[in-house]
Amino acid sequence: MPFDTIEYTVEGHTATIVMNRPQALNALSPHMIGELRAAYAEAEGDDKVWTLIVTATGRAFCTGADVKEIPGDGKVLNERPYLSTYEQWEAPQEGTPPFRSMTKPIIVAVNGLCGGAGLDWVTTGDIVIASERATFFDPHVSIGLVSGREIVRVARVLPRSVALRMALTGKHERMSAQRAYELGMVTEVVPHERLLERARELADLVNSNAPLAVRGTRLAIIKGLDVPMHEAEMLAESFRERVTRTEDALEGPLAFVEKRAPNWQCR
Repeated sequence: MPFDTIEYTVEGHTATIVMNRPQALNALSPHMIGELRAAYAEAEGDDKVWTLIVTATGRAFCTGADVKEIPGDGKVLNERPYLSTYEQWEAPQEGTPPFRSMTKPIIVAVNGLCGGAGLDWVTTGDIVIASERATFFDPHVSIGLVSGREIVRVARVLPRSVALRMALTGKHERMSAQRAYELGMVTEVVPHERLLERARELADLVNSNAPLAVRGTRLAIIKGLDVPMHEAEMLAESFRERVTRTEDALEGPLAFVEKRAPNWQCR
């Protein structure tokens, strides 16, 4: 489907979403939020797509919600009437991928400024890399707002004191890509001009593995983080058991014995 604020392409087994409002520093408008959700659903529902990349154009990845397009009462983050849907009773997700319910892994490639709701991709993505030009910050308190789910997620990724410093200094301090790497918020810092190329290389690495095994492993980790260890172990074993019943679970050992590359069928 055609999009106005993002670009969506599929190459091989990889779908790529590029946020494309550079004049607004890729800030999230209600229309852009709707298009992102449609793209996530398209990727999740496409059997040809095994992995998703999210990146952006211009000097920013995403600087949060577009305050010029969201009413002052903050009640309209989509085009549905206020509190008419279940999601409006939940914590707002804005551009966040539906990471709890989708199965396919997401690689996030941060190209520049990343703040506010832009941090949601960093804290919920499966593999996060950054351009050497990327910087990270949380501007909420600088515009008179409490930082909500964004900084709560950041505090699960960064040490407590670092997360608090980011939250309380607001727009006045930015974390460099190298510092984010040192603290484990991103897994790699790459030259700016190689960012998308590197993201595609990583997608190819992920896609060289059995796609259903990748999804089961991802779900085991994501779901397991929210429950005690023993329950997490049992949940992971249930995903393992399900995948052993697939054709790919037979193909992997057979390819190993025959010393050839596996031919994954995603079934």
